[in-house]
Amino acid sequence: MTAPEELRAERVRELIERLARDAESSGYHLNPDGEFVESLVRGLAANEDRYGYPSCPCRLASGERDEDLDIICPCYYRDPDLTDHGACYCALYVSADVVSGGREIRPVPERRPPASERAQEKSEGRLGGDGGRLAYPVWRCDVCGYLCARVSPPEVCPICKAKRDRFSRFA
Repeated sequence: MTAPEELRAERVRELIERLARDAESSGYHLNPDGEFVESLVRGLAANEDRYGYPSCPCRLASGERDEDLDIICPCYYRDPDLTDHGACYCALYVSADVVSGGREIRPVPERRPPASERAQEKSEGRLGGDGGRLAYPVWRCDVCGYLCARVSPPEVCPICKAKRDRFSRFA
């Protein structure tokens, strides 16, 4: 390997180690297929070099950070994809069921709205145009009090590691 190739390979190894450490410490799991993870991380690194941020390598980024905030890894769609399909869109992150072999990874449908809908959602802000009601329910970890606003509670609390069944609807 030449020096630049060695540096790229080292950077990819470091990114994989950091992603794995961050994922596991927050109750998430990387795909157990190491070669697959390496190819995705190469794509994340390439996008970070190209755009200045690690956009999902399986989606087309615009090159405008504000337009791509929803697909910067980990993307906005990771948690609902894990809940519904056992893996995120690119399958970098997978559920505990996938890691244990109890669930197979299957293609995940694209959840990202078209650009026109994203622009409308952005102009409406987080509360949207529905009289000030929250767009998502708020879930509270009954163990540590962690709050999150999303369709369903996380698989594992990122703070205390309590399982999903220890969450209750807060708002």
